[in-house]
Amino acid sequence: MRVEEDLLGVRELKDESYYGISTLRSAENFNLTGRKVNLELIKAIVQIKMAAIITNYELAKVSEEKKEAILKACKEILAGEFDEEFILDALQGGAGTSTNMMVNEVIANRAIELLGGQKGDYSLVHPNEDINLSQSTNDVYPTAVRIAALKLLIPLSEEVANLQEVLQEKEREFANYLKLGRTQLQDAVPITLGQEFSAYAEAISRDRWRLFKVAERLKQINLGGTAIGTGLNAPRKYIFKVVKEIRNITGLNLAHAENMIDNTQNLDVFVEVSGLLKALAVNLNKIANDLRLLSSGPKGGIGEIKLPQVQVGSSIMPGKVNPVIPEAINQVAFLVISNDQAITLAAQSGQLELNVMTPLLSDKLLESLTVLKNGVKVFGERCITGIEANQKRCQELLEDSLGLLTALNPYLGYKLTTEIAKEVLIGEKKVREAVLERGLFSEEELKQILSPTEMTHPGIAAEKLYKEWKIKD
Repeated sequence: MRVEEDLLGVRELKDESYYGISTLRSAENFNLTGRKVNLELIKAIVQIKMAAIITNYELAKVSEEKKEAILKACKEILAGEFDEEFILDALQGGAGTSTNMMVNEVIANRAIELLGGQKGDYSLVHPNEDINLSQSTNDVYPTAVRIAALKLLIPLSEEVANLQEVLQEKEREFANYLKLGRTQLQDAVPITLGQEFSAYAEAISRDRWRLFKVAERLKQINLGGTAIGTGLNAPRKYIFKVVKEIRNITGLNLAHAENMIDNTQNLDVFVEVSGLLKALAVNLNKIANDLRLLSSGPKGGIGEIKLPQVQVGSSIMPGKVNPVIPEAINQVAFLVISNDQAITLAAQSGQLELNVMTPLLSDKLLESLTVLKNGVKVFGERCITGIEANQKRCQELLEDSLGLLTALNPYLGYKLTTEIAKEVLIGEKKVREAVLERGLFSEEELKQILSPTEMTHPGIAAEKLYKEWKIKD
């Protein structure tokens, strides 16, 4: 065991632990969720520490030997060699100070080892005086959240783009499959299955554009602002050099915030990002719900499409296969939507120069980005790609529906069309049969009016025929 001391007293730590007394106390205080701090956030903080030590070296504030040891320790952490040392709970008081100090301690103790010392000998490398030099949790943590969010936005945007392409492929594949449209879950006018999928693709396209635009909002960072954004204890040269270094290290086009005090106080940018993630979740949920409805059955439901069968559905009902992928996407959407509420509450709870609720905000935002990326990928690969159209069922439901009568409305008028509708409803006739029996149209004329091309495009169906009809009338 080794002994470390802080303001509150002395504590023993295991010799093998790279974290120190600050982390130990925090671990005892914040056993809340059973989930650890998101590793993407840890990596982002480590990258900030790398930028800081390079900058401090250039300003002659640390030795080259110390700089090299710290950089090596950071690189090892980024490679995943010390993941088990980051033990703190995702939720914590203190505006993220516990997480920042945990990273400081792990880097310091590994650097001490690399310099030939024993863990806990902070005369060689100190968590605060060296690793945290020219910094505060209040500029490190919000900057790290932005970096982590940007890193997660990249793969999410790629998966959203892939999903859009898959939906567009289905739009083309199903372009000529005429089916019944529905409003308020009741029969409406005809539509093609391809047109339905075109709407899904367009909604996801909007989400793709939103994610692209919102990334710009996250690139303004307050690194160098220290405690409240004024930059106290950070040399002016450091403030501008450290942003340049973090750009180089992360590969992100980060920029120095024009008003670091604002950037330290206010977290509304994360509310904006979360709101756009919620919009994506809403669209995914709508599509998933539609697919569950359209594939319902196979005998007692709509059954116009067939979803890929990915697993057996029931422990008691033989032959049952459930729409488990859309169901999972529904739950992903619910999670993201509820996370947005937590993010909103956290962001609005800042007071004066600081918002102490950043651990909750960070945890929920990074969770939403991660689960959406995974969900969108699964949705596209394990569901959308394998959807098949049941053309026979589409035609069957359409032929039995009153929706076809809407195309006849301009020809026959609302009153007569309603009479035919009643006749169809109380009898066993189909729409085409009931219309032909009245001798109102020839079979060829009715075929023109009720063709897929005519019924699913703007204007009056078979407009040339309609003009001739009106002349005769």
